[in-house]
Order: sequence, then C-alpha cells, then structure tokens
Amino acid sequence: MLEMRYIRENAEKVREYLKNRKSDFDLNGLLALDEERRNVLQEVEMLKKERNESSTLIGKYKKEGKDAAELLDRMQEVSGKIKELDKKLAEIDEKQVKLTFTIPNKLHETTPVGESEDDNVEIRKWGEPKKFDFTPKSHDELGVNLEILDFERGSKLAGSRFTVYKGQAARLERALINFMLDTHTTEHGFEEIMTPQMAKREIMTGTGQLPKFEDDMYKIEEEDLFLIPTAEVTLTNLHNGEILSEEELPKYYCGFTACFRKEAGSGGKDLKGIIRQHQFNKVEMVKIVHPESSYEELEKMVSNAERILQKLELPYRVIALCSGDIGFSASKTYDIEVWVPSQDKYREISSCSNTEDFQARRAMIKYRSKENGKSYFVHTLNGSGLAVGRTLLAIMENYQQEDGSIKVPEALVPYMGGLTVIK
Repeated sequence: MLEMRYIRENAEKVREYLKNRKSDFDLNGLLALDEERRNVLQEVEMLKKERNESSTLIGKYKKEGKDAAELLDRMQEVSGKIKELDKKLAEIDEKQVKLTFTIPNKLHETTPVGESEDDNVEIRKWGEPKKFDFTPKSHDELGVNLEILDFERGSKLAGSRFTVYKGQAARLERALINFMLDTHTTEHGFEEIMTPQMAKREIMTGTGQLPKFEDDMYKIEEEDLFLIPTAEVTLTNLHNGEILSEEELPKYYCGFTACFRKEAGSGGKDLKGIIRQHQFNKVEMVKIVHPESSYEELEKMVSNAERILQKLELPYRVIALCSGDIGFSASKTYDIEVWVPSQDKYREISSCSNTEDFQARRAMIKYRSKENGKSYFVHTLNGSGLAVGRTLLAIMENYQQEDGSIKVPEALVPYMGGLTVIK
C-alpha cells in the first residue's frame, strides 16, 4: 500500500511504473477522487471555522443583550452543511482506501523493465543438467509406475489438481520438509514457527492477497476466514499492528504449511502431474528488517533458498523478474528455477521478494528508532525455502534411473531411514 501523499506528489513516477507493470489501475480516477476529497475537506474546515467564530460572537451578543437570532439560524444551517459534507467525506475516504489497496507496489530501480516472463534476466546458474543414456520419464509417469503418486484417487477425493502421495513419496515429502526446516534453522538463523493455516480478512489484506486476489483464495463459508495461499501471510502478520524496538530487528521466521490456491488465472497450464496443485506444501521464509538493510537481506534470502538445492545437488538458475512479470506486492523479486528433465527446461521452485514497506503499511508493522524515539515502517521480505512438491518432482526426474527407480539424494538418506533407492 502506497501513501496517498506519495502518489499525489509522484504521480508521473507512479504512472510510469504502472505502465511498466502492465497494470490497468485507474490512477486518474484515484487522483480525481483525492482532489475531490481535498476540496470537500477545505470546505468543511472553512465552515467549521465560521461555526466557531459564530459561536464566539453569539456568546458575546448574549452578554451584551443583543439579538443573536440571525446568527443562530446561520449556525444551524452551517452545522447541517458540515454534517452533510462529513458524510460525503467518509464515503470518499472509503472509496479512496479501497482503491489504494489495489494499487501495486512501486518497483525498485534495479528491477528490469520488460513485457513478460520472456524478459526476465538470468543472473546465474548452478550445476549442469544431467545427460541421460535413456529418455527420461516425467515425474507423473514415474510416480504412477512406482505406485507412489495416485492422481485418480486424488481426483476422486477432492477433484482435479489434487494428488494422493503413497508410501515412499509421502515419506520423501516429509523428509524434505524436515530437511528444509533443519537447514534454515541450524544454518541460516531462522526461527521455526507453526501458524494457523487459516487467516482473517484483515490478515490477508495485510500482505496484499486481499482485496485484489480474492477470487484466487479459498474462503470458509459463513466466516470471514480464508485458507492461506502461503505461510508468508501468517508469518509476516505475526507483528500486525505492532511497534517493535529497533534492537529486535532483523527477525527471521520460517515455517511449513499447506498452501491453498484456486489457480483461477493459470489458464489451464500444467494440468498433468504435481507442478500446479490446488493444495501443496511449502517451507516459507519471512524477514522483518530495518529499511537500510533490506536489499542485503534479500540477497541472503536467495542464497538460503539456493543452499537447499545445492545440498540436494539439483541444477538450477536464478533470474530477476522484470516489471511485467513481478508480483503485486513486490518491489524486486528473484525466482529460482530448478531443472526439469522431462520438460527440458527450468521451472520455478522459489520466489524471493522484497516488498519494502508496502506490506508493513497495510499491516501497520513499525519499529521505534533508538536514536530519536520515532516510529517507522519496517521492510518485509518473503521467499520459498522451498516449494516441497516441486522439489520432490525435481528429485524424481533428476535422480531417475533407467529401470524406473529413483535414487535418494545423499542429503536426504538420513531423513529416509537409510533408504537409498525408491523402487
């Protein structure tokens, strides 16, 4: 959420980044509404000034025994007009707030300008995609053949884009969750948090999921509760409405949750397999930091996510998202894409973003300066550390063997009870 004063004073900058984002936000409508609000407010203030002056004058007339009937009539008229304008002002305020909650975040100066994902910029690669002596199978084919992924029963239980994990797939998913959490907490300094997997409307609004993306969310009927699309929502909002001391910063949180997304805007992509599911598991990283260090913290967060893939020896690349592909709340985002042999390309497995003070303003998360005692908005960052299902499919495909079995990455063998091959 951007401050209205910033939008007013930097209208052309805002217009430019909205254009770069390919946003259809009606900036002219917001600015017109803001001008109307200021005009009404000015009129209200003038009338209140007149009312105060008249009240003083009426008191004086009464002391002097003068007739104040005309002044009293005018003050009654002014009071009625003020009441009418206050109501109008409240309506304008409500409209303005709703609009400002749907304007995307400003972009960091280093975010590349581009039209679509085709204009994202590759930063680096790690690892070499494996050269197979046979035609590699897709994870869904491997999973069905090994009887560890059951797509038919997933659909029977909940509909399309749900999957039943069986036997060693279920165990591998659990192993990955524990491995990721252990790495982030013991090596990267994160505190493990377990949160509710439902959130109130104001909590979803705090991180930017609402109101703009309500159609993508699963809502609990007859309750203003939503199934969370990511633990970013609950981890960031742990400090909703709080003022932290500067000494408390930075705060590093990580947590495992299921994530729920309707995928309403996916356009029928990735219907096969487990790449795009309505329910999936993810280990999320969230940082609440001092504004001066937030971009340094973003680089660290990306390296934290990379470390998981390096330990698993999975080839990947890091890309900087361009203005036409970046998320609503982010000022700058790096995606990490893992190599998927059956598709002969890299696919997203983590997205790490700095939202600067965008979410902090919505959720009212501040810190108090030890230097001057004033409170300022924190910067918040979030990143997948990693998407568990996509990590599982990457392991299945990259570690497959010609006989259809799957080697277990060395880093996961202790988490799999010593198992080295799934067959």
